[in-house]
Amino acid sequence: MASASAISLASPPPVDFRAPVLTRRRHCAPFLPTPGRRRCLKSRVCVVRDAASVSSSSGSVRRPTGGRRVYRESQPQSVHPIPGWQANEIMSILVPGGLFLAISFVFMKLLDVILSPKPQTESSQSATERKTSSPEMKWSFAAGTNLLKNLGGRLQHDPTLKLNEFANELRALRIVDMSGRNFGDEGLIFLTESLAYNQIAEEVDFSANGITLNGLKAFDGVLQSNFVLTTLNLSGNPIGDEGVKFLCELLVKNTGLQKLQLNSTGLGDEGAKAIAELLKKNSNIRVLELNNNTIDYSGFAGIAGALLENNSVCSLHLNGNYGGPLGVASLAKGIEGNRSLRDLHLHGNAIGNEGARALMLGLSASRGKLTLLDISNNEIGSTGAHYVAEYIKNNKSLLWLNLYMNEIGDEGAEKIANALKRNRTMMTLDLGGNNIHATGVSCIANALKDNNVITTLELGYNPIGPDGAKALCDVLKFHGNIQTLKLGWCQIGQKGAEFIADILKYNTTISTLDLRANGLMNEGAICLAQSLKVVNEALTSLDLAFNEIRDPGAFAIAQALKSNEDVAITSINLTSNFLTKLGQSALTDARDHVLEMNGKELAIFF
Repeated sequence: MASASAISLASPPPVDFRAPVLTRRRHCAPFLPTPGRRRCLKSRVCVVRDAASVSSSSGSVRRPTGGRRVYRESQPQSVHPIPGWQANEIMSILVPGGLFLAISFVFMKLLDVILSPKPQTESSQSATERKTSSPEMKWSFAAGTNLLKNLGGRLQHDPTLKLNEFANELRALRIVDMSGRNFGDEGLIFLTESLAYNQIAEEVDFSANGITLNGLKAFDGVLQSNFVLTTLNLSGNPIGDEGVKFLCELLVKNTGLQKLQLNSTGLGDEGAKAIAELLKKNSNIRVLELNNNTIDYSGFAGIAGALLENNSVCSLHLNGNYGGPLGVASLAKGIEGNRSLRDLHLHGNAIGNEGARALMLGLSASRGKLTLLDISNNEIGSTGAHYVAEYIKNNKSLLWLNLYMNEIGDEGAEKIANALKRNRTMMTLDLGGNNIHATGVSCIANALKDNNVITTLELGYNPIGPDGAKALCDVLKFHGNIQTLKLGWCQIGQKGAEFIADILKYNTTISTLDLRANGLMNEGAICLAQSLKVVNEALTSLDLAFNEIRDPGAFAIAQALKSNEDVAITSINLTSNFLTKLGQSALTDARDHVLEMNGKELAIFF
């Protein structure tokens, strides 16, 4: 029985299990379905032992104990072949599972190859070590916080290269604008080295760069030795009072700087006092800008004291501070004894009528010759307008007066108008936003009959209506020397547009006309278009934005431009209206026609 353990699938004799012994070892085994019974997987392994191994020395077979079943095999036998339908059923189960396992194995191998880190070469490893050993970068959107603590460190997006470019600009250009670069204190320290003995840069703008007191310390030894720099702009940097104090100490011995801009730097009264002490010792600064800070009464008083001793400052900007009536009154005392001041900007200081009175008294008594006065947005009413009128009535130096956004009303406008009849120097008058109606405008218009000096008149944001427009147009039709007329947001409507269109046919001085937001609509635009057909050699700029003009109005304007071969207008603003592509196309064709026929560039905005 040498071949007793051989299994043959060639012939199907009956199965006779004699020699194999079934043990209790459990393991995974092939699943063979049994007909007529519920199929299940049993984790048992049949361990076949030879019959001779279980026989005793006498040839007898020893029966196993413990409930084991022993089968004897007397002759070579073979198992039955698996029926075809059973084999197909087995394959239908095993093949999909095998394919799934194979695909999963391949996929996992691919992921392992892709995600596994590449071996680093010697150069890459050293670069990585250098990178990890460098200081950590902390990026922020705040101004001046985007630099490493160490000056020599590299910044994000290679800012060291940028700083080198800025330094080259300082060495090569006369006017250098570095505003809003956010290079902070470290960047300023790097750049100031280029200013130390610079003989090129005259105007430098370092505004809005996040510079603080620490950065300003880099100017120590630089500003004292630089005599070429004439303009330094540090606006928009949070240097505060301490930074201003330090800067003033450096500028005491500087003899080149003429314009210092410290707008929106967070300086208050203490900083203003430090600047006042600087002005007492420095006689070179001509222009000083301290707009939009927190300077109060004591700061104004300090500057007033400096004006009594300083005779070099020509332009003083204190817009957007907290001077109030008392602060301006103290400033007026300083102006009385000053001879150099020419421009005074006090917009938005809430000086009121009392502040206006004190200021006008100081200006009237001043030995200087003020040419520009800005007291807009200061809560000045008709009473304050009376003091202003008394000042300009006999003034022979003032060229520019700004009373924008106060509350002088018709009564104040009448007082100003009476003063204009005697004044023969003022060229620009801004009365916008003062609640002036037709009555007040009529007074202003009558003053213009015999006044050929005023060339710019701002009356915007006043509800003058059609009647006010008529009163003004009746005078400007043949009188006055107005070149820039601003009537935006004046509620003149379509009727007012007719009056404006009428004077354009005859007026020979108005070159800039602002009619924004007056509700002109198509009818008003058509009226103005009729005037554009007439030869007008003066009008060059026309602003018709926010007027609810639609395509018919645009067609009329386009046709007028085409029909006037000698049109002098160079700019028409029709933005924020209701033009479709048809109206826009008509205006574009008109522009091209003017260029082709006259060779003149015409800018049309829609």
